[in-house]
Amino acid sequence: MAEVILTKEGKEELEKRLEYLKVQKRAEITERIKTAREFGDLSENAEYDAAKNEQGMIEGEIIEIEEKLKNVVIIENNSKDGPVSLGSKVDFIDNDTKEEYSCEIVGTTEADVEKDRISNESPVGNALLGRKAGDVLTVTVPSGVLNITVKKVY
Repeated sequence: MAEVILTKEGKEELEKRLEYLKVQKRAEITERIKTAREFGDLSENAEYDAAKNEQGMIEGEIIEIEEKLKNVVIIENNSKDGPVSLGSKVDFIDNDTKEEYSCEIVGTTEADVEKDRISNESPVGNALLGRKAGDVLTVTVPSGVLNITVKKVY
């Protein structure tokens, strides 16, 4: 597996998710399977099948998280007022609409638009890398072209 780029907080979130899955979810599924077995014939037992399917999905997620944690590279925001890099927080303005945006540049694993975290591999995230406050750039995105100005890097 390739490197998994995470912030310190992102790694901690993955570790918490892994712990939750291993301790709490595994126990819940084991109990559901036990209860479903008591219904009798397993060949036509929908509750048993559903619980076993969920168990498989949970075990798959556990394996995936463990692999990510083995290959994690922690990023830190060291670019105060400097060029945008992984871990940087950036304020920028859409020059056409005059809308202002704030985001943090993270790896794909942590990207979450609702938390204003964009991937370094996204068109905007990639275009912002290496830029400084005052830089004006044009970015091609799926919906068209953005003309943006970097306001602040922190």
